[in-house]
Parts: sequence; C-alpha cells; structure tokens
Amino acid sequence: MPEIGRSAFRRYGFVQSSVVTRWGEIVGAGHARVSAPETIRFPPGERCDGILQLVVEPAHAPLISAILPEVIERVNRFFGYNAVAKVKIRQGRVQRPDDKPLVGAPPVLKPIPVELGDSLRDIGDPELRAVLESLARSITAREEDQSRT
Repeated sequence: MPEIGRSAFRRYGFVQSSVVTRWGEIVGAGHARVSAPETIRFPPGERCDGILQLVVEPAHAPLISAILPEVIERVNRFFGYNAVAKVKIRQGRVQRPDDKPLVGAPPVLKPIPVELGDSLRDIGDPELRAVLESLARSITAREEDQSRT
C-alpha cells in the first residue's frame, strides 16, 4: 500500500500514507470510527505547522472538537515533530472499517505455541505483536514440516 498509494496520498496532502492507514492507532479505535483524516496542508515550502482536515460524523463533531489538542499531540507524536498546528473539522459520513471490503489474506488460524504466546502477550504495540505472532507460527509450521520428512 505505501508504494502504490504514495503519489495519490501526496496529491491530497499526506506526506505519509500511514497517517490514514494507522489512524485507529493514532487516535484510538473509538475516535477512528467517527473521524478520518482527509488532508494535511502545510505553509508553502514548509513541512511543519500544518493544518489537518478531518471528516467527522455530525453527531460526534462536538466531542472531537473538545479533544482537538490531544489529537494534535498524538499526530505530532506519530510524525515525531510538530507537523500539525491546527485541525479543521468537516462534518460528513466517515467510512468505518466495517464498511470497507476485506483485502488481503485472511488471518492465520493456526495457534501460537504456548511458550511463545506467553512472552508475546506483554508486547504493547499491536502491529509488532501481530508480526511476531506470524513469525512464531511460520517457524512452528516449518519445524513441523521438517519433523515429518
């Protein structure tokens, strides 16, 4: 996705497509259900102090507007610098993750070995934990294949 969508995302004001794809991690799942980033506009020649445009479900706009300082802080923490100085809200329909068609392979249903599962439970980053779980499953599957031959 990053390679394919990079030019389209930049055309619409996003330096990194991951702001869109990881919005739920940035603001939390509850807020991501009712809001979505549309663009980030920077002053000419700058890559900081931009204006983030959000689309927000109309019923949730007052709540989101009350937490805008926290949204700005989280987006800037995600970027690692003061990329956003202001947020503008546009009320409209937000496409929820449930509305999106499933793309890609289904999750692996093979269980993780118990000894690995216990150590992975303490990892706070859900994306890192999912990658490590996938690695553990593939290593276990490879060991099982080698033991059969």
